[in-house]
Amino acid sequence: MAQAFRTLFSSRLRYGKLLAQMNSIGVNSLSIIFLTGLFTGMVFALQSYIGFQRVGGTQYIGSVVALGLTRELGPVLTGLMVTGRVGSAITAEIGSMRITEQIDALVTLCINPFQYLILPRILAGVLVLPCLALFSMAFGIIGGYFMCVNVLELSPEDYVSSIRGFVELSDVMSGILKAGVFGLILTSISSYMGFNARGGARGVGIATTQSVVLSSVMILIVDCILTRLLGRL
Repeated sequence: MAQAFRTLFSSRLRYGKLLAQMNSIGVNSLSIIFLTGLFTGMVFALQSYIGFQRVGGTQYIGSVVALGLTRELGPVLTGLMVTGRVGSAITAEIGSMRITEQIDALVTLCINPFQYLILPRILAGVLVLPCLALFSMAFGIIGGYFMCVNVLELSPEDYVSSIRGFVELSDVMSGILKAGVFGLILTSISSYMGFNARGGARGVGIATTQSVVLSSVMILIVDCILTRLLGRL
């Protein structure tokens, strides 16, 4: 990661590679983010209804769903899903280039592999993950609305008004910040594991598995730390 950011300030950024990675990480992940956010919001609303019905607080389901999605579930699930879809692909692609000596060929041609391979992926992850997290939040809130209004037959006005009354801009911004950090984590770990893959095709498979597991665990650990820090702020 340190080498990649030294490259950022010491060489020209390849904008074509950056845009290609933003398309690969962001645009191509929209469908899975849509499904994940939508059904997470629906399930969250249903579980909240079961709990709030016992204490007569069903009018607050909207605020609970929105706060849960904006502060935690939206960015975390986005990070985990993108790790599974994109992080594994990054490790496999770079790892295959390593074992077939394509990276050595880039060095021979005086092409900086960090400028060509690593930096565009890291920057794309940092820039795109917050946007995907916003979509996940929005789809989740819509899914919760659908569940409350069309399935549970609750008041749509209560759902919307509770969100307006309790959800603040700082809640959304904390989720966006987390998503950017998660993008940095998953792209840097995936690139590192692929760049240092050894042992042929079997080694690439091992590196891919390790990158997904390590990225997922680190996202959960860092989420806990960021939640505590942002709570104090």
